[in-house]
Amino acid sequence: MGTNEYSELYQLQKQYFKNVLKKERLYARKERLLKIKKWIKDNQILIQDTLYNDFQKTPEEVLISEIKPIIGEINLALKKLRSWNKDRSVSAPLTLLGTKGKIKIEPKGVCLVIAPWNFPFMLAVGPIISAIAAGNTVVLKPSEMTPHTEKLLVKLFSDLFPKECIAVITGGIPETTALLQLPWNHIFFTGSPQVGKIVMKQAAEHLTSVTLELGGRNPVVITKNANLRDAAKKLAWGKFFNNGQSCVSPNYVLIDKEIKAKFIEELKFEFVDMYGNYPEEIKENKALTRVVNNFHYNRLKILLDSSINSGAEVVFGNITEEKTNYISPTILTNVKENNPIFEEEIFGPILPLIEYSNIEEAITTIQKVDSPLAFYVFSKSKKEQEYIINNTSAGTTVINDTTLQFAHPNLPFGGVGSSGMGKAHGHYGFLEFSNQRAILTQRTNGTTSQFIYPKYNWFNRLIIKIITWNE
Repeated sequence: MGTNEYSELYQLQKQYFKNVLKKERLYARKERLLKIKKWIKDNQILIQDTLYNDFQKTPEEVLISEIKPIIGEINLALKKLRSWNKDRSVSAPLTLLGTKGKIKIEPKGVCLVIAPWNFPFMLAVGPIISAIAAGNTVVLKPSEMTPHTEKLLVKLFSDLFPKECIAVITGGIPETTALLQLPWNHIFFTGSPQVGKIVMKQAAEHLTSVTLELGGRNPVVITKNANLRDAAKKLAWGKFFNNGQSCVSPNYVLIDKEIKAKFIEELKFEFVDMYGNYPEEIKENKALTRVVNNFHYNRLKILLDSSINSGAEVVFGNITEEKTNYISPTILTNVKENNPIFEEEIFGPILPLIEYSNIEEAITTIQKVDSPLAFYVFSKSKKEQEYIINNTSAGTTVINDTTLQFAHPNLPFGGVGSSGMGKAHGHYGFLEFSNQRAILTQRTNGTTSQFIYPKYNWFNRLIIKIITWNE
């Protein structure tokens, strides 16, 4: 497709939204959601094989991270759609006595979803579930970096829906650039902050609303009050899940220097228990996904080498193989704030440890970095937990675990500042694709607001003085 074809598709969806979706009942949205759910269940093996072909994602990880979240989103929408879409009455202040106010939920219209490569199925289909539940049409642009999943998404939506309802556009940067020229009613983008700025700039040309799910340098704080074995087990899983290629993956660990040595021993033990002890055993472990492509392999290899050359020490790992895009899970210590590994989002299987002397020092380090998408705190002290939370900012925060916030259906998921804007999942995702339309109904004749109309006399002035009085 070229620019003209994209414009024609946009107009086709615009007319479909106006003539069909705006007039249909809620059960039609539910039928679309049920079709997607059935297709996913019928094609589970195909989905697993497809993601393995893209970057050796294991069947178990596909079930946990790519399929289960989507089924959960669909089930929640099917259960709650009527209540989410219901008009909500609001009370009136004394100055508007006699009026009736309500909030009407209505779909935004023609929406664009731009999906990433790291969870290429779930992060493409998830926003579409929210968009469908809210009553919109959708154009999906999946990532070209996972070509097998890209083809799978074309099959899924072309099997189930006409292109005027849901369409998939394949390709790379030129295709995405052309799509961003169009006046969408909403854009949902998941990706890097750098590309997020481009999306937002293009959306501003048409005053299009955006949801930006971006990444960030997600910190972990481990205090002397933490259960170290528990923290090590959860951190080993959360960091190396999907080989660290996750927007909620821990990016660096701030560890109290008094417990650092003990924690490293616990981390080694838990890693060996999950993934193996010897280099070949770890490499052959089917639970470890590969780096997605050679470009990202080389980026990570350069970052790892430059970090070691700058003084970081390898606790374990640092085994690489360019032919298969393999970088073994690697833990670094003796990392300082000026080390290259601290200065960017890693998005791979490398975890740096930075020691601190007191909790204030740890917080100062966190405050030097833009607000992250995810923040993890390991401490058994509620006072300590509250102190850390109250002195930092993040899109999401988890106490004594990692990663799980993404799977919670009733929590909003999203960033703050450079890690994103807007929220996803469940009701929050539904609202992102909806216009909350304010409607006020006034009586005819004899309304209280007429007391403030000109011509002004002593009575009008008294009324105005009363209603504008500052206590």
